[in-house]
Amino acid sequence: MKRIFTIIACILLIATATAQTDRSSSGNAENVVKAVRFYPNPASSFINFEFKDVKLSDYSIKLFNFIGKKVLEVNNLTPRTVVSLNDFFRGVYIFQLTDRNGKVVESGKFQVVK
Repeated sequence: MKRIFTIIACILLIATATAQTDRSSSGNAENVVKAVRFYPNPASSFINFEFKDVKLSDYSIKLFNFIGKKVLEVNNLTPRTVVSLNDFFRGVYIFQLTDRNGKVVESGKFQVVK
């Protein structure tokens, strides 16, 4: 009986330590500095993408509709890139900031209302 209590106590101690480690690692994810600021959200006729601390010639922005179809790719980025939404349908869109190797650096979503 004493062994069972000792085993249960060890399992609870390990589970508590693991949970604390998971919480501390997820807390660090919230402190990540964003490279892209986008506004307005929701948007109707245009959306602005502002970049900070990014060498723009190395990156591109890809826009996808909510079912995953790429609807636009912007390669010539400026510190404040404005994207016209005149040809976009109403709905939720996802953007991805990718480097020249295709690795996604940052992503987010915005809504188009018309």
